[in-house]
Amino acid sequence: MAERVVLAYSGGLDTSVGIGWLKDATGKEVVALAIDVGQSGEDMDLIRQRALDCGAVEAIVVDAKEEFASDYVVPALKANALYQKRYPLVSALSRPLIAKYLASTAKELGADSVAHGCTGKGNDQVRFEAAVAALAPELTSLAPVRDFALTRDKAIEYAALHNLPIAQSKKSPYSIDQNVYGRAVETGFLEDPWNAPIEDLYTYTQDPSIPREPTEVVVSFDQGVPVAIDGVAVTPLQAIEMMNLLAGNQGVGRIDIVEDRLVGIKSREVYEAPAGIALIAAHEELENMTVERDLARYKRGVESKWAELVYDGLWFSGLKRALDVFIDETQKHVTGDIRLKLHAGTAVVTGRKSGESLYDFNLATYDTGDTFDQSMAKGFIELWSLPSKISARRDLAGK
Repeated sequence: MAERVVLAYSGGLDTSVGIGWLKDATGKEVVALAIDVGQSGEDMDLIRQRALDCGAVEAIVVDAKEEFASDYVVPALKANALYQKRYPLVSALSRPLIAKYLASTAKELGADSVAHGCTGKGNDQVRFEAAVAALAPELTSLAPVRDFALTRDKAIEYAALHNLPIAQSKKSPYSIDQNVYGRAVETGFLEDPWNAPIEDLYTYTQDPSIPREPTEVVVSFDQGVPVAIDGVAVTPLQAIEMMNLLAGNQGVGRIDIVEDRLVGIKSREVYEAPAGIALIAAHEELENMTVERDLARYKRGVESKWAELVYDGLWFSGLKRALDVFIDETQKHVTGDIRLKLHAGTAVVTGRKSGESLYDFNLATYDTGDTFDQSMAKGFIELWSLPSKISARRDLAGK
């Protein structure tokens, strides 16, 4: 049997052209592996056939939408994960899942190598290869686009020369990655950070500047996991799909950011993540109601580190696993309902309710019935300020 390489296949330009490049460069048969993580608008049967038409000896399609939502997006929601405080890790979350299937498929087929269509400038090359190394260190990772230094315009020419069935052309130069959690757009005129995004870039969100009535929605959580929308029970995947529709119709989740890539350069990216932005807003507010102060403060630092680890391709690292345990512990009481108003590109919390709430009305109220003993505040402030007072006396005496 001929040697084989398993290629993570998206159906786009780089991986379609990559099938031929890999065959020419290695002499190995190429098995295309397409993972369905909710690529809206893409027919996976057509993608499978496209891989075969481009020269793959076998094309495998895996429906991983439920797994992606439950095992990858939900942990990100629990972590309120936003890289650089804004990006909800749309693409970064799907890479370890794809890498897991790359490694397992290669083992099943007896392949000694895996491949991806990433360039040498991006983060995804690191995410794929670091994940595969953590799961199957005996496998070799190949990257035809990066290793052969082939540019996007050369890839387009190669596809045209070989009549490869791909939609990309010189008139549509964007690089697009999407899944059920969101959509990422880069390259083309966006490479100039002064150029404003145009409306044609967006598909998951409607123009937020168009006047429309607000949408009110209640999201219910159980231990940090969204379990119901407006009282109707949902799976994590259904919650994401419903919030994509509700929030997306109000233009929620558009992100235009210059981000710090792992490889050391800054890159301008445009994202759409309506469900991510809305659900994180709801989840954070429920945590404000149910998580004790010092634990909540500490978790915010953990959230930032968790997002950086995932962005940097270290999903399967020991530190990431340890932080997962901590985050899961913080979610034990994050159960309740959050009411959101979705309007004009924003997701605003307007109500919160929880049987696990730490909010005590009798302590918080300023009206009659207040049970907070204000007479204790003076002594508390004296003791709280004592270290500052003592050090100030020393500093002033030394002048």
